[in-house]
Amino acid sequence: MAEDLIIATGNKEEKYKNLLPQIKGLLEGEKNLFANLANITAALKEQFNFFWVGFYLVDENELVLGPFQGPVACTRIKKGRGVCGTSWEKNETIIVPDVETFPGHIACSSLSKSEIVLPVYHTNNCIGVLDIDSDSYNSFDSIDATYLRTILDLLN
Repeated sequence: MAEDLIIATGNKEEKYKNLLPQIKGLLEGEKNLFANLANITAALKEQFNFFWVGFYLVDENELVLGPFQGPVACTRIKKGRGVCGTSWEKNETIIVPDVETFPGHIACSSLSKSEIVLPVYHTNNCIGVLDIDSDSYNSFDSIDATYLRTILDLLN
């Protein structure tokens, strides 16, 4: 089934408010996790034109690259390494205004300047993280954290 995303203008919060019901509609009735993760990444990339949007999924003691939009990326990340591995290990959202200041940052691309990473839950288990990078500093804040969590909660 073809879907058209309505791209909103306005401030960040207005964009999320417009996108949220559209993502909910894309996920409704679809049980395949990969399909849902792929549509979430595409919708976020299209609406916000982030540098990189994607999921890393838990595979034993590593995160493995899952559905994403953007340039090629690191394939595997150990628990506790970089922003993604730290978010997974601490089970918390991490906002990094300048990735060069994050201890142990893994530079998949030198063009990435700021980042937000959130744990992803499916059937109430942490299955990975959502990683979003920007090519500008200070791109993410509590508005992103709140709305991205709401989007990810649709997976449960």
